Amino acid sequence: QVQLVESGGGLVQAGGSLSLSCAASGNIFSINTMGWYRRAPGKQRELVATVTRGGNTDYADSVKGRFTISGDNNKDTVYLQMNSLKPEDTAVYYCNLRTRRPHSVTTYDYWGQGTQVTVSS
Repeated sequence: QVQLVESGGGLVQAGGSLSLSCAASGNIFSINTMGWYRRAPGKQRELVATVTRGGNTDYADSVKGRFTISGDNNKDTVYLQMNSLKPEDTAVYYCNLRTRRPHSVTTYDYWGQGTQVTVSS
């Protein structure tokens, strides 16, 4: 089993910054991607950013240039630095780990409990 423990988030004024972190533990295979998704009130969950173990990153267009995702393979931890925050960034942010064994097509998805980010105007 895998556990994801998130920290960070909170309340900030528009234009401010917040950071999130997520530490994974348990049965993590060598091939994995960690990332952040978010769900705003009344909306579906959406991708924010992901980073592979090799360091490749992917961002939603809405956060490019403002958010930075990074990972620490030694700690199995992913970080999200959020700058120039906007009210529309308000959501519950969820950490995700997607992992699989080498040479296997079976992937396993794990989710954190979610952390609230609120940006006031």
